[in-house]
Amino acid sequence: METVNIHEAKTHLSRLVEKAAKGEAFIIAKAGKPMVKVVPLDQEAAPKKRRIGFMKGEIVVPADFDTMMADEIEEMFYGGDLFPK
Repeated sequence: METVNIHEAKTHLSRLVEKAAKGEAFIIAKAGKPMVKVVPLDQEAAPKKRRIGFMKGEIVVPADFDTMMADEIEEMFYGGDLFPK
């Protein structure tokens, strides 16, 4: 992505806007520090960020989730009942 300084952007604004309209985004920097990004209007917006809990009410977690299949897992790792009940 092309980076131009403010002075160059002012001098060549028409050319830069035409390039951006064709899909070539660019960054305008001030003293080498990026300040803004110029993108075409028809460019799709970034995908919406997903949040924890977006499927609330659609998934049911069993009450014994943290101990589910504990016996089978214990058998696979230790070959027997390490912690007798």
